[in-house]
Formats: sequence, structure tokens, C-alpha cells
Amino acid sequence: MISYKDAGVDIDAGNDFVEAIKADVKSTFNANVLGGIGSFAGAYALPSGYKEPVLLGATDGVGTKLKLAIESNRFSTIGIDLVAMCVNDLICNFGEPLFFLDYYATGKLVPANAKEVVSGIAQGCRIAECALIGGETAEMPGMYSEEDFDLAGFSTGIAEKSELDRIPHVKAGQVLVALPSSGVHSNGYSLVRKLFFDRLGMSFDSKIADETLIDILLEPTRIYVKDFKANKSKIKALAHITGGGIVENLPRVLPKNLRAVVKKESIKVLPIFEFMSEYVSQEDMYRTFNMGVGMVWVVDEADVEAVCEATDGYVIGHLIDGVKGVDLV
Repeated sequence: MISYKDAGVDIDAGNDFVEAIKADVKSTFNANVLGGIGSFAGAYALPSGYKEPVLLGATDGVGTKLKLAIESNRFSTIGIDLVAMCVNDLICNFGEPLFFLDYYATGKLVPANAKEVVSGIAQGCRIAECALIGGETAEMPGMYSEEDFDLAGFSTGIAEKSELDRIPHVKAGQVLVALPSSGVHSNGYSLVRKLFFDRLGMSFDSKIADETLIDILLEPTRIYVKDFKANKSKIKALAHITGGGIVENLPRVLPKNLRAVVKKESIKVLPIFEFMSEYVSQEDMYRTFNMGVGMVWVVDEADVEAVCEATDGYVIGHLIDGVKGVDLV
């Protein structure tokens, strides 16, 4: 006789894991969450107060940053990254996150590690003010080696239909306000790993600007939801600066006849990017990384002071008439 456990899947470990994460998951619930944990689907009541509510969906992962978490055996913050990559996209369409789901696939479930990951996801949901209403854990020996796992996140938000299209609100003369990133965030890690560990032979304990390299690289992606909610009335459009950097993400919120002028000297470049710039061309740096800017908001000149005082934002440029794109000057 052969059992499922003999094939590499431990149902009891999975059940124990679900019990272990219940408190973290419930800590994200609000009055709109219907039912508890363990049903076939999560249920969430739509909030009232919208004239024409539209649901928005976003999904993402954390790329090969996950490999660094696995290799360093540090799992407490990677879940924050997962939430951030989804909810930061939602707010770019003027959506406020409602709920989140995760998918955790592994060769062999290690409950302690998985609990840390989900605890981070719950922390990210609390920061983003959304509920973690469901998830799936899949143990798949043969698909993944025992040490490896992968993560995917799914977030649903809500927006007023009339607020979805931001393009008509974007005009020449408006100002570009940068909100700082917390670090590399969750993009460009294939290049990061190639440079630091393959090319330079550095270790996790190597120091850059008095910080340990692994601490810098695993710093979780900043979540901008609360900043957005507090300043929504003053934001004309906003761009999440992910893979492709400012030059590829900012044009996504511009009409065809407007061009962004971004002053490189105004960007508060983080030390990790300054270090990397000694080995990577400036063009590749700005087309791969956020360079210290996690999000760019387009605001009227009259609102710049109020927005910057309410956040840690600062001006990096403005919009002019021209062909859609970005000039780094």
C-alpha cells in the first residue's frame, strides 16, 4: 500500500498550518468580511456609498527576490512585498483595496516557514487596509525542490466609475511629485543577484553604507495605500514605479500629447543604486530599477506644497506639451 504522504504530500501538516495562521488572517478582517476561514471561497460585502462602483483586480508575485528569502532563510517580510505589488497597482486606477488572496506552492510544506510568509502577508494587508479572505497552499513534490516555493497574490479593489480614467485630468504644467521607495522593492532581482553574488562575489553579510546587504535587499516594498487615501482629492494621476523604472511606467498615465520632464539631480537616489551604478550603465539602471522613487503623483502646482507636507514626497519634474514619453534631464 502507498499513501499520499509516501508520495510527498502531508495533509496533516497542511491542516496544522491552516490552524497556525488563523489568528494572523483574522487580524485583517473588517465588518465586510462574511464568514470565517475554511470555506471554499472568501466572501466580502461591497461597501456602500458608491454611485457606480467598479471592481478592480490585480495580480503579481515578487520575482526572484523570493530566492534571496529562501537562501537566507528569512521569510517574515516577503509577504509584505506580495501585497504591495498588487495594491500599489490598484491605487493607480483610483481603486481602494478591499481584499487579498494568496497562492503558496512548494515542494514540501515547512509549516514554520509558511506561517512566517502568511504572517507577512497579513501584515501587508493591515498596512493596505484590506482583508486577507482566502488562500491556497499547494504541496507539489516533483514540481518544486523541497527548499523552494513560489508565491502569487491577488487583490480586488473598488473605485467610482467616473474616477477610473485619469488621462483627461492630466495637463501640461502639472507637477511630478516623487514618493520615496523603501529600497529595491520587488523588481530587477535577476540583475541584482547577477551583480552582487555572481560578478562581485559578495555575501549576505557584506556591507553597503553601513547596512548588511541582505537587509537592504530584503527590505519590503513600501505600500502607498494610506498616502493615496489621504491625498486622493489632490492627485490627478499616479504611476507605480516597478520594472521598467520611471521611463516606462510614468508614460502609462500620460495622454498622447504630453511629455514628462524629470530632473535626475532632483531624485533622491538610494545608496544601493549609487553602488550598483558603478557597475551597471545609467540607461540600464533607470530602465530596470525605481532608483529611490516608488511612486510618482501628478498634481496641480497649487497643491504641491500641501501634498509634500502631508507625505514625504518631493518634486522631481513637470509635464510639457510633446510626444508621450519621459525626458531625463
